[in-house]
Amino acid sequence: MTGPARPTTRRTVLRAALGAAGTGLLAGSAAADARHADRGPEGLVRIATGETDGFYAAFGRLLAAQVTAAYPRLSCEVVNSEGSVANVRLLRARRADVALALSDIAWAAYGGTAPFGRRVPLCAIGRVYENYVQLAVRAEAPLHTVSDLAGRTVSLGAPASGGAVLGDRLLRVAGLTPGTDVQVRHLLMPEAARAMRAGAIDALLVAGGVPLPVLSGLDTRPGIRLLPLSGLLPRLRAGLGPEGAGLEAVTVPAGAYRETPEVSTIGVANLLLCRPGLPSPVAAALTHVLVRRATRLVPAPALGTQFLDARSLISTGAVPLHPGAVAAYRELHG
Repeated sequence: MTGPARPTTRRTVLRAALGAAGTGLLAGSAAADARHADRGPEGLVRIATGETDGFYAAFGRLLAAQVTAAYPRLSCEVVNSEGSVANVRLLRARRADVALALSDIAWAAYGGTAPFGRRVPLCAIGRVYENYVQLAVRAEAPLHTVSDLAGRTVSLGAPASGGAVLGDRLLRVAGLTPGTDVQVRHLLMPEAARAMRAGAIDALLVAGGVPLPVLSGLDTRPGIRLLPLSGLLPRLRAGLGPEGAGLEAVTVPAGAYRETPEVSTIGVANLLLCRPGLPSPVAAALTHVLVRRATRLVPAPALGTQFLDARSLISTGAVPLHPGAVAAYRELHG
């Protein structure tokens, strides 16, 4: 299996990519779903996602709906949270069965490195899509690089989000010390939007699909611009070691936010994680849904290419695939 194609000037919409990548797997999906539903697992699956109006939650709601449609005896509960770090903690506390998390956070948890004090037992169902790190400033602000944020106030997202961890690292590799050179706030997306409109913050960082509703709202008032981030990628990867392997340069296409130009930023692979004790039939059912119903798992506004295709689902890096997922992928590939 190969990883995802390198980003282009305007990345192909996921629905088109899936048509090319997963044609063989998607053939006969309706009959296959019905067959699996007859003997499928039953019970409750709690899916930890993210903030209510974010990309994680939108994906989680679609996943829950498609799991129940394919396997009527499986009911799903979407658990909203602050994001990746919170989701790993929910898995560890057995308050969620599966969860979304940025790959660098997932690999840090699996290895027991910061921001986790000890190793968290994890498995993966698949590498489901790519998050775009987006650092927005007011359109008229004299801010053009991350280092220009010196003396400014920036929201890095909810305290237990993967974006907050990555944002802190971005500031540091740009030569800025959070709390000294830059005043950092950790605001939920609606709070960050209100603070940006009020002028209480100069920039906000979010990670998710393109476009993100919180930024689309700000684009009409007061008007925003995205700062380029890909130039910091080599130093960011060097500081992360193996955990940096899930980061790559990606492009936010021109016009994603009203009249914003094309911007090169950082993409982070996103994993669907689970507890190692998740029953294999449930893990297999989730895998079948990811592959067979992939085109129904794309939140409506998404423009950027995601990873939800047959070639890249199994590329979960340091976190091993759940045995039930492995069996399902083998079945799907014949």
